[in-house]
Amino acid sequence: MNHFVNLTTMDGFVFPAYVAKPTGPARGGVVLMQEIFGLNSHIRATADAYATQGYLVVAPATFHRVQADVDMGYTPDDIASGVKLKAAVEGLPTPGVMPDIAAAIAYAAQAGKVGIVGYCWGGLLAWRAACQLPGISVAVPYYGGGMTTPAEVARQPQCPVMCHFGEFDHAIPVETARAFAQAHPEVTVHIYAAKHGFNCDHREAYDPSAAALARERTLAFLAQHVG
Repeated sequence: MNHFVNLTTMDGFVFPAYVAKPTGPARGGVVLMQEIFGLNSHIRATADAYATQGYLVVAPATFHRVQADVDMGYTPDDIASGVKLKAAVEGLPTPGVMPDIAAAIAYAAQAGKVGIVGYCWGGLLAWRAACQLPGISVAVPYYGGGMTTPAEVARQPQCPVMCHFGEFDHAIPVETARAFAQAHPEVTVHIYAAKHGFNCDHREAYDPSAAALARERTLAFLAQHVG
């Protein structure tokens, strides 16, 4: 049931996406945005988990414009490689990978309303998508690296948004997360006593209780706005 497909953007770019399908009729679609480690086993497992909740899940390979077939672990070398790849994508001419995300949204929309969920860099992309792209009913960024900077805070979401941050995140100072919450009272912001990457059970920072609570809140938010 779960497999890779090729998606085509409005500008003709072709790239892969991992698709996880529910066993029964879909209650809606979810676009799942990767971390800086590519469409690795953790992201694929996360997509599979959302599919068990009844969603058609599409995880686009957002590194594909700069490097194909990225699938890394979480070693220091992997982190360094991921940071470089992220910088390369962020350095692409506008609109960057927004057309890729739009293509994933269009694919997921065959199941009905669409939510977007992202982790780390994917959290940042989910936030940008919520502010820039049509067709999204709800967005849930997890510890979106960079989304508490002034340029990102200045964006305005076009759909309901729930954000998950870690109080002890080395990459996102908690005071910037709180400032983000103050700047966006329309956004639901949760801060957990956890580190960056607390949702990922492949990382030292994994926090089972924070991950479980964030997942519970995310699923409820998706059910409310997607189905």
